Amino acid sequence: MPLTDKPLTQNIRPGRVPPTLDEYEKAGGYQGLRKALAMSPLDVQDWVKKANLTGRGGAGFPAGRKWGAVPMGPEARRPKYLVVNADEMEPGTMKDRLLMEGDPHQVIEGALVTAYAIQADRIYIFLRNEYRRSAECLEKAIAEAYAKHYLGPNVLGSPYSVEMRIHSSAGRYMCGEKSGILNALEGQRAVPRAKPPRTAVSGLWGKPTVVNNVETVACVHHIVNGGWEWFKSLSRTDEGGTKLYGVSGPVKRPGVWEMPMGTTAREILDGGAGGMRDGSKFRGLFPGGASTSLIVEEQLDTPMDFAHMHKAGSGLGTGTMIVLDDRICPVKVMISMQSFYARESCGWCTPCREGLPWVLRTLEAIEAGEGRSEDLEVLDSHVEMISGENTFCELAPGAMMPLGSVLRHFRKDFERHIAEKRCPWRHS
Repeated sequence: MPLTDKPLTQNIRPGRVPPTLDEYEKAGGYQGLRKALAMSPLDVQDWVKKANLTGRGGAGFPAGRKWGAVPMGPEARRPKYLVVNADEMEPGTMKDRLLMEGDPHQVIEGALVTAYAIQADRIYIFLRNEYRRSAECLEKAIAEAYAKHYLGPNVLGSPYSVEMRIHSSAGRYMCGEKSGILNALEGQRAVPRAKPPRTAVSGLWGKPTVVNNVETVACVHHIVNGGWEWFKSLSRTDEGGTKLYGVSGPVKRPGVWEMPMGTTAREILDGGAGGMRDGSKFRGLFPGGASTSLIVEEQLDTPMDFAHMHKAGSGLGTGTMIVLDDRICPVKVMISMQSFYARESCGWCTPCREGLPWVLRTLEAIEAGEGRSEDLEVLDSHVEMISGENTFCELAPGAMMPLGSVLRHFRKDFERHIAEKRCPWRHS
């Protein structure tokens, strides 16, 4: 595929149908797969490691290192699986949908190269149930890929064979959790699994499995096609490649844009999104969806990558910002977010099952004018106690990230609710 500074979105035509297989091939599609088949699987893994491709689903774990944990060689247990996580139920996130509906063959090719690198026998695209249009686009593209022998036995005449299937999920947030997704695929309740063993060793049906996000796999064939040096050079930081950044909220142009990894939050907000809407004053933003901590004005020049966002006390997450202005009540924002997490909890562990509804009821009391000063201490204690060390998965700790940061930056707003026994935004 021709080298470009926007490899992920170069074929996407807003408002039009996605490229057919013939159009995708004419634009250089499936050349990355052809090059990969001429390399050894371990060489493909090595290129991805050198490119420093970090997982785009939220955790930011290096993809090549994750693949390196998969047993290789003739002694490895079979079959092996690749699961492409397309559940995308993180509030405020819409980047993977853009890729699946705008250029589905890119997702398929990236998944194929990923599967070849770990010698997976089967690929499952685990798709959010509400993404009906995404399913249609992917199903058509998969059928075209099978017809041209990009999928199936002896891919392009090589010794490598692989099958691909779409699995539409039950539409729960927990279905996208890194181990809950495996239980859901097996037809079980979507709850997190105990660790060890690692998924790479014993995952789907007890066999070696890799779970990667849609955007992550969509990068892989570009690394093989253009070289790891080129891919890494697209970034402004040590984390390679470009990133799909999104913005929602009171901005002039909400949307998703492909920019160099490490583009600052201010550049995304003022550039792609066109700045705040007229009459709105910026107060803060969640940089990577609803499971990240708020950043404020003085942090907007922080590069949007995993390392720098972590140093800023937040996280890159999915790279899709939720912006707050001075017209919205921060307590009400927290009620909306905590309501989602409390509803989506699988109930597997006590801090999540009992703690999140308690947090929600406390926030609702404060918003209704029934709050007490000690309620803030209750919320602080939940933020402290509901951590990754006390829960099976990151759902509840992720819910506490925005709450803790909003309490830290906007505590006076909570105190005013309690002192005035009303929501000031309702009466302003």
